[in-house]
Amino acid sequence: MKIRRADERGYADHGWLRSYHTFSFANYMDPRHMGFRALRVINEDRVAGGHGFGAHSHRDMEIISYVLEGEMEHKDNMGNGEIMRPGDVQRMSAGTGVVHSEFNHSRENGLHFLQIWIEPQALGIAPSYEQKAFPAARRQSQWRLVVSQDGREDSVSINQDVNLYAGLFAAGEHAETPATRHAWLHVVKGAVEVNGERLGAGDAAAFEPGERLSVTGKDASEVLLFDLA
Repeated sequence: MKIRRADERGYADHGWLRSYHTFSFANYMDPRHMGFRALRVINEDRVAGGHGFGAHSHRDMEIISYVLEGEMEHKDNMGNGEIMRPGDVQRMSAGTGVVHSEFNHSRENGLHFLQIWIEPQALGIAPSYEQKAFPAARRQSQWRLVVSQDGREDSVSINQDVNLYAGLFAAGEHAETPATRHAWLHVVKGAVEVNGERLGAGDAAAFEPGERLSVTGKDASEVLLFDLA
């Protein structure tokens, strides 16, 4: 198990946007942390009220958004326009090219979300979009599959051999970890014990195939677990 502590991440403060970068991104460059397998970006973003990301383009990347607090309006040139709330998972396959925007319209409340980029299995596909809600009750005390290549178990589908699980755990709660290959665990909120090590919000750990992986809540916590080829 290789631990990546929250305070070791890159950080950018743009006033309206404060962002922590688990892997190299934009002006933060660390050759030791360029990604993990197909997982390329995990940015923890906090967007001030009345601000957001204006229309910008992407191509050949699988982009997952995971809202923790507040609401985010998504619009794109494919005609999609939806509001994301906590528990929602959105996947955008940029493919040959897509233009989109993300905005926090609330003047009172900040927006806190994760932006996750995964390198695609196939390049040059037609852009597409999908969003589904995973209420807390469907993630509490268990590992809920929220993203998969084949969209099984009503998960969001993705153009890559990746399974993403989300779990909510109270203090003392433990759920059997799903089978993984290479695994990346990211603590979103709270604190958990992973193989005897305490990991807090923003901490992460990488695992090689066959490594033991046991997670127990230390307090009310939210965790993402990536299973990667």
